[in-house]
Amino acid sequence: MTKKIEVCFTPELIHLHQLDGKIIVVVDIFRATTTMMAALANGVESITPVENLEICREMSKSGYIIAGERNGVIAEGFELGNSPLSYLNNAYSEKKIAMTTTNGTVAIEKSKKNSAEVLIGAFVNLRATADYLKSKENDVLIHCAGWKGKFNLEDSLYAGALVSLLSEKFEFDCDGAIAMKALYEANQSNLKGFLSQASHAKRLQNHNIEDDIDFCLTLDKYDIIGKIKNQVLVYQKVESN
Repeated sequence: MTKKIEVCFTPELIHLHQLDGKIIVVVDIFRATTTMMAALANGVESITPVENLEICREMSKSGYIIAGERNGVIAEGFELGNSPLSYLNNAYSEKKIAMTTTNGTVAIEKSKKNSAEVLIGAFVNLRATADYLKSKENDVLIHCAGWKGKFNLEDSLYAGALVSLLSEKFEFDCDGAIAMKALYEANQSNLKGFLSQASHAKRLQNHNIEDDIDFCLTLDKYDIIGKIKNQVLVYQKVESN
């Protein structure tokens, strides 16, 4: 039986999708899932995604480094915000991170119920994620974090990129997958230029974090996947096809 792939454009729509037995790929390109992959690739032991700022803040008392972001800026009282660059050069190697963000950690929480696996999607490990999904027998749902419940361009374009890489092995289970594949393939040679129009890119530009945007749009920097195991995010090496 041919495997199927579909796209959910925002956590507000996830209730319309069946998660049972599927691998859910959660994506928040600007910046949560990119930051998570950068952290794991630079030696972080684990990341615990947390929806609530207060719960996350309390975890500092249990030995966690706490990372908190709301509306694109670091939350008060947190050591880290949501920049992937903070973790480069093994800056937090072997540390346990507790992280809460505006959109990404919400989407992760809403992806857990009855799903077979929850993965973290980002352009920085796009091909590794695609290779892993090709090796599995499960249907796939790409869950875009969006922006405060609404559609956003960058997560949806990532969905199109992943669908494009998987199109020979999977059937499309929704029109969204077809549309985003076409959009990505029409713009893949100028991703940054196209996504500079995105509303969240403009929000981040207002915070003077162009370097973060460039990093988030880097393709295939890492050959690992991020996977939720026992409520925490850890990495797994992937053999390329």
